[in-house]
Amino acid sequence: QVYLRESGGGLAQAGGSLRLSCAASGLNFAIHAMRWYRQAPGNQREFVAAISSRGATNYTDSVKGRFTISRVNGRNTLFLQMDNLKPEDTAVYYCNTNTRGNAYWGQGTQVTVSA
Repeated sequence: QVYLRESGGGLAQAGGSLRLSCAASGLNFAIHAMRWYRQAPGNQREFVAAISSRGATNYTDSVKGRFTISRVNGRNTLFLQMDNLKPEDTAVYYCNTNTRGNAYWGQGTQVTVSA
């Protein structure tokens, strides 16, 4: 069974930083692309960032230059460094991977950015 567990969310002021982590188990982490999504109240879940098994990254336009996705394969852990946070970044953040024909999600971690 694949498990993903996010941590690191919390309250930050605009311009501040937070670092999210996602611990993965039940899969060969090193060979899977990993992604971060977020969902704000009343909105659909949206893509934030992705990292391939080889470390190639891509980001949604609204976070480019502020967020950095990374991974440590030896620790089966995915990260999202969020700098220069804005109130519009407020959302529940989820990590995601797709394997064995299924999409897997963590329980999410809340990020709240005050103005």
